[in-house]
Amino acid sequence: MNRNVIVSCAVTGSGASVDKHPAIPVTPKEIAAAAIEAAKAGAAIAHIHVREPDSGKSSRRIELYREVVSRIRESNVDVIINLTTGMGGDLFLGPDEEPMNFSDNTDCVGMMERIKHVEELLPEICSLDCGSFNYAEGDYVYISTPNMLEQGARRLQEIGVKPELEVFELGHISFTKHLIAQGLLDDPPLFQVCLGIRWAAEANTASFKTMVDALPEGCNWAGFGTSAMEMPMVAQAVLLGGNIRVGLEDNLYLEKGVFASNGQLVERACNIVQLMGCSIQTPSEARQTLGLKRPT
Repeated sequence: MNRNVIVSCAVTGSGASVDKHPAIPVTPKEIAAAAIEAAKAGAAIAHIHVREPDSGKSSRRIELYREVVSRIRESNVDVIINLTTGMGGDLFLGPDEEPMNFSDNTDCVGMMERIKHVEELLPEICSLDCGSFNYAEGDYVYISTPNMLEQGARRLQEIGVKPELEVFELGHISFTKHLIAQGLLDDPPLFQVCLGIRWAAEANTASFKTMVDALPEGCNWAGFGTSAMEMPMVAQAVLLGGNIRVGLEDNLYLEKGVFASNGQLVERACNIVQLMGCSIQTPSEARQTLGLKRPT
């Protein structure tokens, strides 16, 4: 069992959660404040999406990322910044008779476009979603092809940003081993085991252990479950020897009917970790564990 655990907080995500929670971080100021709040509560890593300030909808605008990152760095609160590169992979097929008539919700661009903000802002970590899969309901498919991933991994290696390899099913782990064999990932590789995303791996003990058992030897990994399975998967990750992720991207509630803040979710997760006899890594310790090259 991992006795010294890294806590990551995914502070806002890209989902349609603004109307479901009274205080989802939306503006760059709010998102930066959420990351700082999470860090003060014990998170070593803040995983960051941005949203359009007026509508709360997910965004890829570099200027929004620029403001968030600048605010965090100027705060002098030590936290490892982890920017998403998952935006730009949303493909919504048209009706049965015209599936290639993509709906207006489609936002599907190449990998080099998806990582432009990372190239400019040079966070220590960025996510890399390691495969395509059916997502949510209807004709929505998340697109992340082998060629895209090879391109992205190669560029991230060149600029010294550690990819957090987000894996949603076993085939994604298999592909990451191809990236390792191609020399596109520096040691030690970093994984995030994502559970409870419909229609990918379920958030339960059997799925979690199966995914962890398939990871390459010597890697660093964390895992999370969504919604009501967030805290149970915190305990499961610790039992399996890994690190953890919580945050409003994955779960909106502290308990049934009680809305959470990012800080509260981090505090509860840290409490679980410590009650299980483990300690919490500082950002400085996490940098050493993860082999990060570029401090903020």
